[in-house]
Amino acid sequence: MKFVYFTHSLASCWNHGNAHFLRGVLRDLVHRGHEVRAYEPKGAWSLESLLKDHGEAGLDAYRSLYPELSSTVFDPDLNLEEALSDADVVIVHEWNDPWLVAAIGKVRRHGGRFTLLFHDTHHRAVSDPEAICQFDLDDYDGVLAFGETLAEVYRRWGWGERVYVWHEAADTRLFHPPAVEAERKGLVWIGNWGDDERSAELEGFLFRPARTVGLPLEIYGVRYPEHALETLARYGVTYRGWLPNARAPEVFARHLATVHVPRRFYVDLLPGIPTIRVFEALACGIPLISAPWSDSEGLFDSGADYLVARDETEMEHHLKAVCNDADLRRSLVDNGLNAIRNRHSCAHRVDQLLGILATHGAGAPMEMSA
Repeated sequence: MKFVYFTHSLASCWNHGNAHFLRGVLRDLVHRGHEVRAYEPKGAWSLESLLKDHGEAGLDAYRSLYPELSSTVFDPDLNLEEALSDADVVIVHEWNDPWLVAAIGKVRRHGGRFTLLFHDTHHRAVSDPEAICQFDLDDYDGVLAFGETLAEVYRRWGWGERVYVWHEAADTRLFHPPAVEAERKGLVWIGNWGDDERSAELEGFLFRPARTVGLPLEIYGVRYPEHALETLARYGVTYRGWLPNARAPEVFARHLATVHVPRRFYVDLLPGIPTIRVFEALACGIPLISAPWSDSEGLFDSGADYLVARDETEMEHHLKAVCNDADLRRSLVDNGLNAIRNRHSCAHRVDQLLGILATHGAGAPMEMSA
């Protein structure tokens, strides 16, 4: 089949977590023999920010580690009828502009022979529902929502059985344990500061416990304002700046453990949806400790695949245990890897997607690639 995906950016993962999952899914489709074309808008802010900070060199990791992938940059005068004329499946991500979402729906309404899906991987449906309601989805066949609580929002909006829970996952072609283990030291956290929506949680479940336990802490990410950098310095944290996501496995491989600190929207309003870093960290074989978060969908076996700290004291306890107990580290790594390999790879999500498409008459499920 021919898949066409409209994304905010495939090339840039600068503050754009959807690129992680999308790259893995599209690459898996390519390896199964499907034709894939990705479109991203001219002037996408994620790509513009990356190029401003790092120039073309900022794209080196993506280009070298995802040679199968490329994208077409478009502007508003794109001939959509021509672009979609031979498509079997079209998926539009919710970070696109409302005019594009509506225009693609119009092509579908006026004879487009493709299955058309809307892909939502954000909290705006609950944090800013008016923004989502601007989208004209009348001509879409279904919605892919990255968690059950988000899917339930769309059901309340009338989508019924046409909304599908399609969780993110790890691209295990890239995210896997190192071929040869080397010495691991300290704690690492890969995440963006954002808009102060989890600053208290970062202090209580990451910065302070690491300092109390005496674990060196390195942080990678973007959008750290001056006051955030001052906070890191006060706790003795080493800030490394932006990290190309394709290089994350190399960073995980150098550290003893990592931590999951979910944004408040995914604790309070959309429980059950983990950051993609959970999938990627477990796939890389690094012990993971999570701040309070409810795995309401049972994606993992908490306490076995990863540890959960209910408060700062318990986080300190878990950090000490992971540092001092090799058997515990080995158990967490083995269990986490099994969870990813059995249920949560991008290949699993492609299997699911093909099954969904089969219900709409767009081909049939294919065997999962090796």
